[in-house]
Amino acid sequence: MTQLDLVDETFVVADPARVAAVVRDPARWTRWWPDLVLGVFQDRGDKGVRWNVRGALVGSMEVWLEPYGDGVVVHHYVRCDPVGGGPVRPRERRRRQRHAKAVFWALKDELEGDRGVGEPRAT
Repeated sequence: MTQLDLVDETFVVADPARVAAVVRDPARWTRWWPDLVLGVFQDRGDKGVRWNVRGALVGSMEVWLEPYGDGVVVHHYVRCDPVGGGPVRPRERRRRQRHAKAVFWALKDELEGDRGVGEPRAT
C-alpha cells in the first residue's frame, strides 16, 4: 500500500488550454517540487500530465485538468512512498498537502489575474 496518497482540487477561472500549457512546462515542475524528479509517462495534452516520481519520494503523480464552466478543475494526485521506505510521518503528510495547495493557489492567482470573485474569465 502506498504510504503517501494525496488528492487535491482547485478551480481556476482560465482557459483550459492556457492552464494545460503551464502545467506541462517542465521548468515549473522543478520550481513546484524541487525535491522531486519527474519523468512524464503520459502527456495528456489539454487534460494534464502523469509522471513517474523519484527523489525524496518514489511513485507517481498526476495533474488532471477537467474543463468546467468558464474554467478548469485542477485535480492533483500523489501516490508515493518515501525514499528508503518506511511510514510517512503526519507532519510530512500535512507539509506535502499544504505545499500542493500553495502551488495550485499560486497558479490560480497567476492565471486569474485581477478577476474579481464571480466575474467571468478575461478573454
